[in-house]
Amino acid sequence: MATTETHILNRLYFVAGSMFVFALAVVFKLCSIQFIQGDAYRSLAQQRTIKNVEIPANRGNVYSADGSLLATSIPKYDIRIDAIQAKQDVFNKYIKALGDSLSRFTGKPSSYHQNTIKKARNNKNRYFLLARNISYSDYLRLRSFPLLELGAIKGGLIVEQTTRREHPMGGIAERSIGYERYDEDGNVSRAGIDGAFGEKYLQGVNGKRLKQKIGNGQWKPIVDYNQVEPQDGLDVYTTIDVNIQDIAHHSLLGQLEKYEAEHGCAVVMDVKTGEVKAITNLAKTENGNYYEKRNYAVWESHEPGSTFKVMALMAALEDKVIDTSTVVDTKMGSKYFPKRNRPITDSRGYGKISAARALEVSSNIGLATIIDEHYSGNPKKLINRLKSWKLHEPLGVSIKGEGKPDIPEPGHKNWSRAALQSMAYGYNLHMTPLQTLTFYNAIANDGEMVKPRFIKAVKEFDREVEVFGKEVLHQNICSEKTLNEIKEILKNVVIRGTGRRMYSENFSMAGKTGTARTEYWMEDWTKDPRYISSFAGYFPAENPKYSCIVVIHKPSTKVGFYGADVSGPVFKRIAQKIYTETPLIDEVESLEVVDSKVDEAYESFYKTAQTYKTIMPNVVGLPAMDALALLENMGLKVKIEGVGTIRSQSIDKGIKVKPNQVIVLKS
Repeated sequence: MATTETHILNRLYFVAGSMFVFALAVVFKLCSIQFIQGDAYRSLAQQRTIKNVEIPANRGNVYSADGSLLATSIPKYDIRIDAIQAKQDVFNKYIKALGDSLSRFTGKPSSYHQNTIKKARNNKNRYFLLARNISYSDYLRLRSFPLLELGAIKGGLIVEQTTRREHPMGGIAERSIGYERYDEDGNVSRAGIDGAFGEKYLQGVNGKRLKQKIGNGQWKPIVDYNQVEPQDGLDVYTTIDVNIQDIAHHSLLGQLEKYEAEHGCAVVMDVKTGEVKAITNLAKTENGNYYEKRNYAVWESHEPGSTFKVMALMAALEDKVIDTSTVVDTKMGSKYFPKRNRPITDSRGYGKISAARALEVSSNIGLATIIDEHYSGNPKKLINRLKSWKLHEPLGVSIKGEGKPDIPEPGHKNWSRAALQSMAYGYNLHMTPLQTLTFYNAIANDGEMVKPRFIKAVKEFDREVEVFGKEVLHQNICSEKTLNEIKEILKNVVIRGTGRRMYSENFSMAGKTGTARTEYWMEDWTKDPRYISSFAGYFPAENPKYSCIVVIHKPSTKVGFYGADVSGPVFKRIAQKIYTETPLIDEVESLEVVDSKVDEAYESFYKTAQTYKTIMPNVVGLPAMDALALLENMGLKVKIEGVGTIRSQSIDKGIKVKPNQVIVLKS
């Protein structure tokens, strides 16, 4: 019996000892975690439950030259509630009133909202959605609702802000201004001005906010304010003139639709400064509509066709191998050249004509003959002349994606025994429409070649951060004699040459038509021919103000394809609308005119302007310009969407405002 008891006691001692050793190990491990590894574990736990989330800054606005809004970031808000954050007595006190307020906001019954929020509380939902993608004014309204007005700590309010890029002018110049594109991973890329100046000026500096993980992969802000406030981006003022842009857009659109063309572009540039006043790029969709798909004017490098004949003739004139009266035999519309397998042809036979006349009637044979006779023994002489005009180099414009020009020379992969003759009339080389326009602009600008420019200034509110001036690429492209001769020929192209259908007694234009075959190397071309129609020039012909190029790809050959018929009318319409369709002002007998309705409207507006200094007035119903004047006088930064009478405002009436605060008006 004693032996048995001894064995039992030994076992008890062993178990007790083991438990004691285990307890010591646990205590040692706890101490190790607490004092040795504690900081690492606490940091790991915090990383898994708390994180700093970036709050995107509002991108700066993009404005036209006159201050019209072209692109802006509109804030949008998601409103959620942490359903278990509020204490039970607080929740019970406000839930009915919250349901009533949400009912008025959404139109759904109050009982519906009360039940769904109660259910979320029972399910311990700490991220329950109340409203998605709402405006700033609606956001202010919701956060004033019962319970939500208590904020994040006492009421469980969760506010998440995003921004959306919008273009108040719609699709006009949208590609050049720059819209957002998202890939499959959600990454955003921007084209045009928005992309070119986004990183340096527009994007601003993101803020930061602490968020806490609340389960199911959901995170909520720890406090109801940003830890680091985002800094909004700077505003970019472009060279775009909204009136000229509208004219160019609709002029091009109408012609694309008429000729059922694949795509086209038009650019209007200020001759003296190089400021791009309008740029429109339109392509046809599957359903036959047109939209801004790509920036063809900047990106698309193609064979320019007959618009390049101006460069070829100018090279010969400047090198003094011919003069404008040199006689060229163009035969009867077809001529074989040495080293070519097939003849060069014209649309008709012109016989023996002057070099000037060859350009006026756009004779392929005439220009090919001039270049072949005087440069075939030394092709580098012509190439060097073209290079002296920088035609082989990109312009280096600010917008990304500029196409690279291609001017081949001996040894180049595209050089052949017939290359020189083809180049004379715009084949076997590539240029973008904007590069071609830059050369024509230099002719209009008395020989000075200026770089096309899309930006006038960068501002922070009204303070100029950076101003962009004229950039000269070439001080003088040719002699005064050559310049005057080519100007006269370009005038005659419109008066009596291939552009004579564009001629107007009331308005002068100068330029060159272009009709180039495209995809002519494909087997089906003879059955289904494709062309590029273009016109490049400037207006008025005397003392030019603007240069312009219009390029239309693949017009329906059933309707027409010559540059004078397809692109020329767009050029003419743009020129005439800019200069000859300005609204006339009726003459009045006296300026002392009394109109009681006008007086009453002015008095009402003046009274409103004097009454409100720091309190937001109600501008709904006011004309957009009156609302703009009133709010800017209060020191607010105003963004207007649309035109006409104001329909809504992002800051409600009665809210105290601060200088430089942004308000969005919709009309």
